[in-house]
Amino acid sequence: MRGSIRLVAWCLAIALVVLPIVGVLSGWFAADRWPVTQLTVQAEFKHVSAEQIRAAVQPRLGKGFFALNLDAVQKAVAALPWVESVEASKRWPDTLLLRVYERQPFARWNTNALISREGKVFNVPDAADYNQLPDLRGPDDHLAEVVSFFADVQKAFVGTHLKITGVTLTERGSWSVATDTGAQIVIGDRGQAGRRLRRFLDVYPQVAAGHSQGFEYADLRYTNGFAVKWPQATAAPTAPDAGGTPRT
Repeated sequence: MRGSIRLVAWCLAIALVVLPIVGVLSGWFAADRWPVTQLTVQAEFKHVSAEQIRAAVQPRLGKGFFALNLDAVQKAVAALPWVESVEASKRWPDTLLLRVYERQPFARWNTNALISREGKVFNVPDAADYNQLPDLRGPDDHLAEVVSFFADVQKAFVGTHLKITGVTLTERGSWSVATDTGAQIVIGDRGQAGRRLRRFLDVYPQVAAGHSQGFEYADLRYTNGFAVKWPQATAAPTAPDAGGTPRT
């Protein structure tokens, strides 16, 4: 009995080896056998069009069902600027199936690039036109720090009438913040950013109460205070001991 089972197993093993060889010799898996001519795409089609996807895949269509390289197809579609990831599969006998996931932009990065919600920087020709997104700027190797600081600043300003629209980190390590009114808040040294922001926000409601219009510019780099510039007025020290020259 065991001998019969062993014989059947050997026959199956030999068949698994021989059949593909026979298939190749018979032309079953030839490059032009059962060509893939149909394309089915599932996508949001918000930033990536069906035409762009088809153009990326077209050079690979027409090949035999078994000759079509799914890895190559995925790489070709993933090279499109707005594509985050691609899933590719085949359906017998002539169809290529694609599921395309688009990048979801979170913010602009240094004017000409965008940041996806997955934290990846990608370039698109019209990045500067997405001015409704937060405007983040800084050295490329400090991307994570800039994104984190932006999130912290947004939380810090909750409850005020100010809406933060962007942050900038200079090469020298100095922070500044932009608001939706166009006002700029210069914070300076990132090692002092948290303390300086708290000092500003602690007294800002009282300072702003006497002004019907928002400020144009705030400099938080003073030792014990900050300076605010109001519309049609020169910069004036505000808060105790705000005199002296601002620090970085």
